Amino acid sequence: MQTVIFRTISPYLASLMMLFSVFVLLRGHNEPGGGFIGGLIAASALAIYGIANGVAPVRRAIRIHPMTLSGFGLFLGTVAGLPSFFQSVPFLTGLWVYPKLFGVEVPLSTPLVFDIGVYLVVIGAIGSIALALEERERD
Repeated sequence: MQTVIFRTISPYLASLMMLFSVFVLLRGHNEPGGGFIGGLIAASALAIYGIANGVAPVRRAIRIHPMTLSGFGLFLGTVAGLPSFFQSVPFLTGLWVYPKLFGVEVPLSTPLVFDIGVYLVVIGAIGSIALALEERERD
């Protein structure tokens, strides 16, 4: 679909979808949602942008290979379970810290780190598949 309207609106739509995916990612560590659905929304944004403008602009936009992003997400998900060893609790048990930033108490948790890892894995895997299919279709 190479219409002028779609090519014009796709950067704005993709940006809005990426912003919403980050919202879903951050909201989801205490409520339903989180890394998986946020990653699907972000990968869908990349796919829409790729359909409208081609694969090369998408690869320039993300700057690193999608499978590298997926590998880093897998590493981050594994790292999220390591603090539980030092607290003598089962692997991937949720742990929280409450640092104060600018006078506001901010809850940070290992489930959030795990969700960010899942988010990156989903973006990398689904994005890689979508880009490969789009490259194949254009040939």
